[in-house]
Amino acid sequence: MAGERATGDGRPAVVVNGAPPAPAVPTVPVRPGRPTPLGARFRTGPDGVAGTNFALWAGGAEGVELCLFDEHGRESRARLTELTHGIWHGFVPGVMPGQRYGYRVHGRWDPWTGGRWNPAKLLLDPYARAVDGDFVLPPEVYGHVRDWPEQHVADTVRDDRDSAPYVPKGVVVHDDDDWADDRRPKTPWADSVIYELHVRGFTKRHPDIPEELRGTYAGLAHPAAVEHLVKLGVTAVELLPVHQFAHEDHLLRRGLRNYWGYNSIGYFAPHAAYAASGTAGQQVGEFKRMVRALHAAGIEVILDVVYNHTAEAGELGPTLSLKGIDNRGYYRLPPDARRYADYTGCGNTLHVVQPHVLRLITDSLRYWVTEMGVDGFRFDLAAALARSMHDVDMLSPFLAVIAQDPVLRRVKLIAEPWDVGSGGYQVGAFPPLWTEWNDRYRDAVRDFWRHALPDVREMGYRLSGSSDLYAWGGRRPYASVNFVTAHDGFTLRDLVSYDRKHNEANGEGNRDGTDDNRSWNCGAEGGTDDPDVRALRRRQLRNLLTTLLLSTGVPMLVAGDEMGRTQRGNNNAYCQDNETGWVDWSLRDDPEWQPLLELTSRLVALRHRHPVLRRRSFFSGRAHSADGLRDLAWFTPHGREMTEGDWYAPAATLGMYLSGRDIPGRDEQGAPVLDDSFLAVLHAGAEPVEFALPGSPWAERYEVVVDTGREEQSGPPDVTYPAGTSVTVPGRTVLLLRVAA
Repeated sequence: MAGERATGDGRPAVVVNGAPPAPAVPTVPVRPGRPTPLGARFRTGPDGVAGTNFALWAGGAEGVELCLFDEHGRESRARLTELTHGIWHGFVPGVMPGQRYGYRVHGRWDPWTGGRWNPAKLLLDPYARAVDGDFVLPPEVYGHVRDWPEQHVADTVRDDRDSAPYVPKGVVVHDDDDWADDRRPKTPWADSVIYELHVRGFTKRHPDIPEELRGTYAGLAHPAAVEHLVKLGVTAVELLPVHQFAHEDHLLRRGLRNYWGYNSIGYFAPHAAYAASGTAGQQVGEFKRMVRALHAAGIEVILDVVYNHTAEAGELGPTLSLKGIDNRGYYRLPPDARRYADYTGCGNTLHVVQPHVLRLITDSLRYWVTEMGVDGFRFDLAAALARSMHDVDMLSPFLAVIAQDPVLRRVKLIAEPWDVGSGGYQVGAFPPLWTEWNDRYRDAVRDFWRHALPDVREMGYRLSGSSDLYAWGGRRPYASVNFVTAHDGFTLRDLVSYDRKHNEANGEGNRDGTDDNRSWNCGAEGGTDDPDVRALRRRQLRNLLTTLLLSTGVPMLVAGDEMGRTQRGNNNAYCQDNETGWVDWSLRDDPEWQPLLELTSRLVALRHRHPVLRRRSFFSGRAHSADGLRDLAWFTPHGREMTEGDWYAPAATLGMYLSGRDIPGRDEQGAPVLDDSFLAVLHAGAEPVEFALPGSPWAERYEVVVDTGREEQSGPPDVTYPAGTSVTVPGRTVLLLRVAA
């Protein structure tokens, strides 16, 4: 049966009273404890008794119960009576590492004003450092009656069924690692090459990793996985979300799971499903060992983090943690406080302006740096974090706190500089210290190689570091993280194999995923046996990778693109935890794709050898010596420098000269930085073009370093041209030429 009671504004809220009476629950003694640090911290009390201090911010709550669970799932409770500045706290003697726990938070059920307290729901500690169990989302884990007949008011009807048997629990973890044996690579931004990968997907099909370790942190730490990264030459892995996350109800109903993990619910806990060693706290040590193994190989670890929203979705979503702890305190609510402000497209948005929410995020970030060893973060939908009350504000509390934090301001910070709200597109707007995913680069390079740009102005900016976006406020070319593909969208191979998305396997009628792919299938949609189409696709892959790794800025590769991974046209494989989403390691030994892997490694090595490709300052375009040689010059196929009119004229060919004689700055010994000079010729037209190689003062002779018209790129340069020679550049080809002495 259901009963009504008055809400804060006089409207009725419905409470379901049909749940059976709860059995008596044993209680445990609790001491006052301390309000800091937040979370569960194992320690020894002043009388020498070991136990755990629990502290939870729930500023608007009327009461908090700590719930402890034994190995059989039996519950005992300790009521926290101490309240300090909105933090409920207590010390429980005898609670040791490995103890599973959660909270029940009491308060007024008043959805009309944003109050969604429901003590029948066991809640995950936002500061839990490990999580045991998985979120499966039966009706009992919803604070409201999910199947209420009148769905438009279902979220106002409280569900009093106990959720404890159906939800994961936090785990008390003892951290005593000082990282004294670890050496962070500390790779400078300008020298970085980022490799985006999924812990599970990268290792799940790797034949040289023991089967029991595949799909885990231990699998990524395995020498076979590390060896590939080292041979490729990348300096950092950017891991898709590894914070504990939950699967959405609509996916579970279709027999699918959230694969990418952009649905966080535990900002301190490594996702338990990626642990081979256990989930009672063992996942923490396993993650740390993975970081150590990567650091030992000179590879930094960057986490893709999702602090803009949580897995609790909107008013019809489950009650897993923050919603039941203090809904009004943690989430942005509009004037109709029954709803949620949604700048993320995921149902809710964390209220980062609130001090305790900002503390939650920054405490989490510092924890992953200082206690888990990571080297940086990529912030999903970072514009949502930069909003003050409504608008995106580059002086927002979040950005201000990061800028002055002595730990966080020293690590790598990457913004995905947009969200789905009004005014959310902020590419080029983030302050110094931040780098950004540059989607303007992605779009320009894709359009150039499918011959869809009206002129070459956009390509000129993107190849040379996007100074139009980033040359302000002391920012440097490495503020631009250049990418052609990412986890979200087509793989590189699919980009040249499909004109349209093919997301039917996601179960959403092919409506999900972007339609703005800027792709070209090279004459056939999807798989084909046509040798000419296949050869053209491989050439286009070489063009795209060569362009990326020659461009000024920080290149980002995506796992498997270097050997032709395909998702068969699925451009939104967020729910494909299967062979669609996993890296296919058989491609590594496939004669059709081996040359692409070799070319990628060769281009990365070339980039590492030549500082002219890793500039720390923007080009000036001005002559720095009497002979008129400039640090950057642009040429037409006629061998003359481009004029203003040339930039606006339709063209498919661009020549870019990079001078190694005019690199600003000095090396660590204080000597000038000198390098070879290069001429890159990019030709996107279908037919060959004659390109006249510039003469004095640019060069006397040129030698070919890379020719994407060739399948095989290995071996020393074997072609040299005198300056002034007219070289035939085949259709859809990049030529990289070094100025020869």
